[in-house]
Amino acid sequence: MAKIHIDKIGSVTKNLALKHTENLTSKLSCEMGTVLAVQVLEDKTIYNELELPSGRMSKLKKGDILAVALGQRMALKGFVGKLPTSLKVDDVIHLLNMGGVAGECTSANRAEVGDPLRIRVLGGIARGGKLLNIKQASLFKPAKTLKSDVPLIVVTGTSMDSGKTTVAVEITKTLTRMGMKLAGTKLTGVGALRDIYKMQDYGVCDSVSFVDCGIASTANIEAAQMMGVAKGALNHLSKGKPDAIIIEFGDGLMGRYGVRSILEDKDLQKNVMLHIGCASDPAGAVKLAEICKDIGLPLDVVSGPVTDNEVGQRIIKDHTNAMVYNAFNQNNNEWLDLVIAKWAV
Repeated sequence: MAKIHIDKIGSVTKNLALKHTENLTSKLSCEMGTVLAVQVLEDKTIYNELELPSGRMSKLKKGDILAVALGQRMALKGFVGKLPTSLKVDDVIHLLNMGGVAGECTSANRAEVGDPLRIRVLGGIARGGKLLNIKQASLFKPAKTLKSDVPLIVVTGTSMDSGKTTVAVEITKTLTRMGMKLAGTKLTGVGALRDIYKMQDYGVCDSVSFVDCGIASTANIEAAQMMGVAKGALNHLSKGKPDAIIIEFGDGLMGRYGVRSILEDKDLQKNVMLHIGCASDPAGAVKLAEICKDIGLPLDVVSGPVTDNEVGQRIIKDHTNAMVYNAFNQNNNEWLDLVIAKWAV
């Protein structure tokens, strides 16, 4: 079996602990999570970095050899991509995100991210003669039953870039400084580590994402499978006996990443201590509040860019029953009274 030197390793493969020299196989699979060695075919000036397992971003250059994993993406502001239906050495596919998820790009917001980066398949990465898949190094398994009764702090949004990570980090910082033991998870999205690492920066005791269940991307995954991943993650994190688990959902409630199917689960709803919804505009915020109320998990707090000044804040107060929290206003902590009251109970 041939050897290959890998220049840069995508963070989506982190649990496999890939080395810079690995074995190469021509026996490929189109299954999600399949680990490939690929070569970058061009230089780009935007969206041209790869997140490494360390969390560091590395600029990509033509000729670089990467380790990536197959997956899908359905980004509102970025690339849309699917798994290939067939795959062989020398085929050209695309890098779909900064974490190293690869597939066939079918659509792109070119004004923001440019054309998708083309990558040539050199082969599959193998160990012991077996093609690697990220699910072979899962930290937890899907679960049919939610055994955890740890209180949940849930952060949802209207779409990507609606302020979810910003508010999740600020709330994590505030509560950990108060002495609260928090665990954190990202349950939907496309494989990357930066949001989980931001939670770690502010003191969560443990953290996992869907990647740790062997899922490269939750795009287009069936509801039952998504619930298995979510319950598995919460059961896993509850073993450390945190006071609460903060959940950030990648993408938006109406996207194709399984957010709504998880939020609709009655077992999960019973554990929710605080539900924060993020939006960029008033109409989005009001509609998000309406949908969440309809599915049985009303918003306690609205945050995101819509709360950046009094115009959006006033509309939210007029049209919803939610509090307003702006993550950049450190004195805006009315929501803490609600958390403290529920935590005490």
